[in-house]
Amino acid sequence: MATLYVSPHPDDFRSLLALIAAEFCPSSRPKALTEDPPASLNARSRPTLVLGAGEGESVLSGSSAVSWYLALQGKRAGVDTKQQSQVWQWLSFADNELTPVSSAVVFPLMGMMGSSRAEMMRVLKVLDQALEPRTFLVGESITLADMAVATAVLLPFKYVLEPPDRTVLTNVTRWFLTCINQPQFLKVLGKVTLCEKMVPVAPKTIAAQLKKEAKKKEKLEKFQQKKEMELQLLMSTLFSLSPLVSDVISPLPDSYSPQYVEAAWYPWWEKQGFFKPEYGRKNISDPNPRGMFMMCIPPPNVTGSLHLGHALTNAIQDTLTRWHRMRGETTLWNPGCDHAGIATQVVVEKKLMRERGMSRHDLGRENFIQEVWKWKNEKGDRIYHQLKKLGSSLDWDRACFTMDTKLSYAVQEAFIRMHDEGVIYRSKRLVNWSCSLNSAISDIEVDKKELTGRTLLPVPGYKEKVEFGVLVSFAYKVDGSDEEVIVATTRIETMLGDSAVAVHPTDSRYQHLKGKMVLHPFCDRKMPIVFDDFVDMSFGTGAVKITPAHDHNDYEVGERHNLAFINILDENGLLINVPPPFLGMKRFEARKAVLQALKDRGQFKEIKDNPMVVPVCSRSKDIVEPLMKPQWYVSCADMGKQAADSVREGRLKIIPDHHLKTWFNWMDNIRDWCISRQLWWGHRIPAYFVTVNDPSVKPGEDMDGHYWVSGSTEEEAREKAAKRFSVSTDKITLRQDEDVLDTWFSSGIFPFSIFGWPNEDLNVFYPGTLLETGHDILFFWVARMVMMGLKLTGKLPFKEVYLHAVVRDAHGRKMSKSLGNVIDPLDVITGISLEGLYAQLTDSNLDPIEVEKAKQGQKSDYPNGIPECGTDALRFALCAYTSQGRDINLDVNRILGYRHFCNKLWNAVKFAMKTLGDNFVPSEKLCGEESVSDRWILSRLSAAVGLCDTAFKAYDFPAITTAIYNFWLYELCDVYLVRRQALVCRQTLYTCLEVGLRLLSPLMPFVSEELYQRLPRRRPQSDPPSITSNEGCWKEKLTEKSYFFYKITIRSLRADYNLTKTRADCYLQCIDSATASLVHKYSLQIQTLSYSQAIIPLTDNQPVPEGCAVAIASDRCTVNLMLKGLIDVEKEVAKLMTKKGDLEKQMEKLREKMAKGDYKEKVPVKVQEQDAEKLRQSQTELEKVKEAMDNFRKMM
Repeated sequence: MATLYVSPHPDDFRSLLALIAAEFCPSSRPKALTEDPPASLNARSRPTLVLGAGEGESVLSGSSAVSWYLALQGKRAGVDTKQQSQVWQWLSFADNELTPVSSAVVFPLMGMMGSSRAEMMRVLKVLDQALEPRTFLVGESITLADMAVATAVLLPFKYVLEPPDRTVLTNVTRWFLTCINQPQFLKVLGKVTLCEKMVPVAPKTIAAQLKKEAKKKEKLEKFQQKKEMELQLLMSTLFSLSPLVSDVISPLPDSYSPQYVEAAWYPWWEKQGFFKPEYGRKNISDPNPRGMFMMCIPPPNVTGSLHLGHALTNAIQDTLTRWHRMRGETTLWNPGCDHAGIATQVVVEKKLMRERGMSRHDLGRENFIQEVWKWKNEKGDRIYHQLKKLGSSLDWDRACFTMDTKLSYAVQEAFIRMHDEGVIYRSKRLVNWSCSLNSAISDIEVDKKELTGRTLLPVPGYKEKVEFGVLVSFAYKVDGSDEEVIVATTRIETMLGDSAVAVHPTDSRYQHLKGKMVLHPFCDRKMPIVFDDFVDMSFGTGAVKITPAHDHNDYEVGERHNLAFINILDENGLLINVPPPFLGMKRFEARKAVLQALKDRGQFKEIKDNPMVVPVCSRSKDIVEPLMKPQWYVSCADMGKQAADSVREGRLKIIPDHHLKTWFNWMDNIRDWCISRQLWWGHRIPAYFVTVNDPSVKPGEDMDGHYWVSGSTEEEAREKAAKRFSVSTDKITLRQDEDVLDTWFSSGIFPFSIFGWPNEDLNVFYPGTLLETGHDILFFWVARMVMMGLKLTGKLPFKEVYLHAVVRDAHGRKMSKSLGNVIDPLDVITGISLEGLYAQLTDSNLDPIEVEKAKQGQKSDYPNGIPECGTDALRFALCAYTSQGRDINLDVNRILGYRHFCNKLWNAVKFAMKTLGDNFVPSEKLCGEESVSDRWILSRLSAAVGLCDTAFKAYDFPAITTAIYNFWLYELCDVYLVRRQALVCRQTLYTCLEVGLRLLSPLMPFVSEELYQRLPRRRPQSDPPSITSNEGCWKEKLTEKSYFFYKITIRSLRADYNLTKTRADCYLQCIDSATASLVHKYSLQIQTLSYSQAIIPLTDNQPVPEGCAVAIASDRCTVNLMLKGLIDVEKEVAKLMTKKGDLEKQMEKLREKMAKGDYKEKVPVKVQEQDAEKLRQSQTELEKVKEAMDNFRKMM
């Protein structure tokens, strides 16, 4: 075992670098000793690495030499020569640029030499600029470059860089935190505490050693005098954005590496402006005869990090965007980010409490909002960096944030216009209330937790878990009699707010109680027995307690019968308006107290398990309470009708159409939309309550809309109020609403607010072409965009809506942290060990029991971790999965399969380029004298182009991936590349490579660009510089040659009978001598391509030997494949018998379903059509099975 001698000092960054590098060598990690190396080794300094033992030992001394050796062992020194050179340059940068300035600033704090802090910030700002477009310094994972530079800046981050400095160095800070939170860094460094305020550090006991280091640094002061230009030159060398010079000239590496391919292309694409609609156009406003494509991104939350839902969304959207761009259309995919009101406020509040022990109320509203902006500026662009990792070709110069000045003005203007028109109004109604957040939340932020019976759930603010999933029955005494009415509830504490008991009007059990009252057991309240159709007579006793202020159904009953609305909960979940001893109790403590009090009074009847759904706040995990609050609402009836009609009339198309039923159900039964949120972070509602200081005007109440005005400024609102009440402005006092708008309000106007509405012309990019998103936000976002677009601009915001499926795991389960099946796409791209997955769980907010459960799930699904698949393979897999259904069961092994497909592509192009030769010059068009095989492959290419074009227009992504996969693998590689010919063949081969890569480019942009750049150009002076901007695909229609049909038919037969390696004789029975002559002419080609032992042409009157499987190749030829003696006939018959039985059972079950009397009335027409098609397919398959069995029996 090797021995590593290091310094014991916790701040000796040179030894720390060696220790961290050693952690990346799990199989060959050296033994670390904190002592001086033996004098016999002649080692001059620590760290020192001793390899071997005895006379054969070798010694490496010094931080650079030791860490380089260890990084090579741990495969962290770069994947190829280019990356290794970059890593070495970063080592030099750390040693010669960062270490001198870092030490010079930190050491004075330890009582040593001093230097310029500004010099250190200058160097770090250059590093910050270099890190802007990337996660790591070299490639897509941690290398020695990151280790060296991170340890070089460790001391400044610990002792010098205060929070304002870190705000300036956003990218360096993000990268540094990423590094030090890697398991290997954590093991060596522990938890690093960042500097809050720079103060002198007491000298350590081994200060002499540090002084020695300081003297060494003094000798390097000349490096501090280097000019900015020299440093910038070094950085530009490290991050050259022109891979066409450095990468493409060198030969293709032997095998495909995602890290190698995906490292440099994105910055180059971005720098060249390929993603901008202005690229290649003189004036963006001029009509483009090829059309316009505009799509805005569903803005991800600023708090968000990449998950598979994002990956799916962006794989589909980027594929579509690149396809439209390659068609020559003016193309814009507009990025943006949502301020995510509740989510962001929760994150910052937790951070404040954790770091400073303060709540937002301690800071005050203005200071808290400044803290949120500070957090946003530090962390908020993380999602953008991750989107770039996915290859998303967004126009980043147009990126918008929903709290930007431009978008905030649009939000304000939208509210004012709709309020002035009366579409926005104020009302007191039930809302979803989170006591933890002290805010109303939208329906989409409520998780519906299904319980099968009694369950104890954790609730924020309660030490013990709370009981749910039970039904409590108790009795109300009827006033003036000995009778009682028994009711049941799952929320027994709400009986304190009951104001009636309801029964069904036709229920004979209660007819004699009309006009009667029941008595509340804990106060002197008398409550009417009301008769209402909503009651289910068959449930329980048929009598229902009514709590209008705390239940949505009861609210409507209360409205119909003019009942008292008694609010028993305040905003914190404490009981109000109730008698002692319940007054002031927490709601779930009152649950126990009320139950006990009912028992004491003898009015408790029973408690039993009850399946139910519990509403849980997705942000705070609190139990959601229906609560009466005055809020702002949007009247949606008219807007909903317009949105529904736009789809009915065909002006807006929703794809797939099975979502239409949901759309119409929502739009035709739409409720008014609550847009108030009791938060500080967000767009504050521009509405003001008016107090008129004039005795002639009576004071207003909060719920009276006449006393509310809206305005973009307080002055504007004051003018409106003065005009409304016919008084001078000096008599008006205004109070602005404290609440902010629902985040979905700003998202609803996103398609036009990003273009400067209402101040700027929308004609160029609005309306958009397409909206692509998940079907789960069809109502919450899509419907609101349609409604608000029509309302505020008079136009639909887009022409089509494509809704993709929900991603689930390989077992069809919903992605859940507690199941351990949540996959970070970056882990799929770069790979991660099982230990790495465990570490992510440890860092999560799951409780220990859930962590262990999740670990078991991860161990089961990923026993060896997740292998490196790369971005291209992930994108291709996601698109291949995206059939137009509701769910995607994503298997990581299938993604790995497409990683192997990339390798096959790589090898195919490398092989083909050898065939083309170094001096090959492609001709501008084909010569017209191509061979049969040339014409066949060109026809297959043409068919693939046609299939892709049709499928793109139909959003049929599996058809696209299948067409491309089949062409490259089964036609170009398996057939055509085995038949190399002379010059004409090379021209055909070039055409296949060029067009095939262009077909692939929208889905796999990185590998297609890498390979495309290796090809010569047809027109070097005029061809576009990148495949991303290359227009069109070769589409000439060519005729299939029939001998290839014979090849396909034979190979299909071989597959049917599992003849993977065995070659069989093949008899081609031809109907006439001309066909037989053609078969004879191409028999060698057919034999080679179909893997046959021999090809024997037969005329129609020649007998076919017994023991053959038969298939029709064309109307002029039948294929007969000799199977006798090659397969186990009895075994095959037994397999077919089993299959026959299964098919017959399936068909019988389907026929029984279809034969039911109410089948045609109750089952949707679409399902009936699907059932009929299943039956037809099963019948066809059964006939084939019977035919195969007959053929086998002839051989027995």
